[in-house]
Amino acid sequence: MLIRGIGCLIEGFRLLLGEAELRSIMWKMVLLLAALMLLLSVGIYELALSLAERFIPIGDAWYVGILAWLSWFFSLLLALVVGVVSYVVLGSVVSAPWLDVLAEKVERGAVTTRHESWGRLVLASISNSLMPLLHFIPYALLAVLLLLVPIVGTTAAGIVWAYAGIKLLAFEFMDTPASRRGWRWPERKAAVNKNRLFYLGFAGLASFMLVLPVLNLLVLPAAVVGLSRHMPGQDSTG
Repeated sequence: MLIRGIGCLIEGFRLLLGEAELRSIMWKMVLLLAALMLLLSVGIYELALSLAERFIPIGDAWYVGILAWLSWFFSLLLALVVGVVSYVVLGSVVSAPWLDVLAEKVERGAVTTRHESWGRLVLASISNSLMPLLHFIPYALLAVLLLLVPIVGTTAAGIVWAYAGIKLLAFEFMDTPASRRGWRWPERKAAVNKNRLFYLGFAGLASFMLVLPVLNLLVLPAAVVGLSRHMPGQDSTG
């Protein structure tokens, strides 16, 4: 299932870049997503710098250098997770109409759905992002508490934050295909839980690609294309 999730995202890229009709829709989104990514990149840098300065240990002991390196690494990881999640959530909202068109082209009538105005699609995207964000809060609070633990706190918080971020991204990436299938939060949560490894591979690879320049602008549309073609748990209960 993990490999299937990775393959699904790769297939999304292949379709997005290989079909002229999908590429034409993608280019309409790129400038908007690029502007959003630029703004968030500044925030990521400032957050990483702030976290690193706060948690880098001071002293002459032999292990201080190792802890300082780990603090920098996991501070950067925490900042990247925040930036990536923010980019996908906001990107999904502002590009919701184009993502819906992409999904419709890929499904080719296989999914019956109502045609809604662009305004309704944007509002629905905002609404559908709220429950995953609420689901993310306990993990975020745990990560913040772990930051207070001396020595190992930053490392543990980074691991928790990364897992929670990948899980949140899975819900965000499935938003457009799931909405077109009429799935509400319980159905989405059940589908992700049953296909946990699939979405871990899918969103994990997407998370890695989101930190790669240029390629990161294509991840969101490619993810929607991939899931629209190969959505696991079609019955919405698993």
